[in-house]
Amino acid sequence: MYEVTALPVLLAGLANVIIGFIWYNPKVFGDAWITMSGLDREAMAKNTKMMPLMALIGLVTSIVMAYVLAHFYIAWGVWDWIGAAELSFWIWLGFVMPPALGVFLWEGKSFKLVLINAGFWFVSMIAMGVILISMQ
Repeated sequence: MYEVTALPVLLAGLANVIIGFIWYNPKVFGDAWITMSGLDREAMAKNTKMMPLMALIGLVTSIVMAYVLAHFYIAWGVWDWIGAAELSFWIWLGFVMPPALGVFLWEGKSFKLVLINAGFWFVSMIAMGVILISMQ
């Protein structure tokens, strides 16, 4: 990967959103996530009008993340999917896990909630890295 190009960034961002829809589906981790987060299901149901806007914002932020990740891979000279997965892991460990643990340490939430959220970011960042590298 020598330069950041639009198509891999868009597809990696889209992959992040798709993984999120699957990960937080009620049949996967969604029900547990809602319960452990202390969210009100009725309030969430009333907020469905905002869902398209929230999904769009989620897609845009995922694309931004993919764009930044692509720059990391270039800066670190990552040229294959193994290197992308490895660097994604280190970025996850250093930049995602510390704040994710704050939910457990400072907000008193369940460690299982940390595992659900951090697990999503782990899988998503690995997938995004592999997409970004394999499409170059």
